[in-house]
Parts: sequence; structure tokens; C-alpha cells
Amino acid sequence: MKEIFRFGFILAFICLIAAGLLAAVNVITAPKILAQALAEEQAALKEVMPQASKFIAVKSDVDEQTLYYKAFDDRDKIIGFVFKAAGKGYSSLIQTLVGVDPKGIISAIKVLSQNETPGLGIRITEKKFTDQFKNQDSSTLSGVQAISGATVSSRALMKSVIKKAQEIEGLIKNEK
Repeated sequence: MKEIFRFGFILAFICLIAAGLLAAVNVITAPKILAQALAEEQAALKEVMPQASKFIAVKSDVDEQTLYYKAFDDRDKIIGFVFKAAGKGYSSLIQTLVGVDPKGIISAIKVLSQNETPGLGIRITEKKFTDQFKNQDSSTLSGVQAISGATVSSRALMKSVIKKAQEIEGLIKNEK
């Protein structure tokens, strides 16, 4: 019986040391991980709104979550907005970053994450498809053609962009 307690204490001690080491590594690496995530976010924002010199996040009053970004030029004039749209595709959630000018015309989109069918649904990330969104009215996307063989994925992306653009337009109007 004493041996069981002894092994239990040894195991608990080893677990305590392992947990402490994991916590220490987390404390050491957290700032670097955060800096890398912020750099990636800025690069993505710049990709969908390349003419912007800075971005300011507009956050929710309720939970401090970013609703959208205001894009500014060198003279601190608002030149557009950037927002994230998400929609259920054929086999996964498709998350997209969208840049629009103040009139709602899309400057560019970038698929941030998806796990669609390799060879078919994954084609929504191809430049040939995403370039169709440039200069389109974000409320209709009438000039965007769905991908043959990946209709569910491409239409899900289109619907999510339209829906989120309408939400953001309402928020921007209420802000003025």
C-alpha cells in the first residue's frame, strides 16, 4: 500500500514539473506568437486594401471583438473598410477577408481559412476565382461566376461576403 502512495506522489511531482515547464515555455513564447499573428494580420489587411497606409479596428461594445477595420490613406482620409466573412462551404467553414471602398466596391478578397475538398472546393483560393471579386458591388457580386465542380464552396463564399457586407454597411451607417 505504501508503494502505491509513493508512486502516486512521484507521478504527481513529475506532472507538476511538466506543467511548470509548459507554463514557462508559454510565457516565453507568447509575445513572439502574438507579434507574428499581428504581422500576418497586417499583411492580409494590406493585401485586400493595398492603397491603405494604416488600419484601425472597430470593436464591438459588448465583447471587444473586432467588427471591421477602417482603412486610411497617407492623409488620414478613410478610403475603405476591411471585414471578415465566414460561411459554411461543402465540407468546412470558409473564412474570407474582404476589402471594400466607401461605396461598397470590392478592392480584393483573400481566403483566410478553408478545408474544402482537395482538387475541387480548394479552387476557391485560386487567383483566377478571387480576382473575379475585384471591382464588384459587394451587395450583389453579379459578375462573379461559381466554379464548376465546386459550386457549393464558391456560392457559400459569395453568400457570406454579401451577407457580411450588408451587416458592415449597416454598422457604418449607424456610426455616422
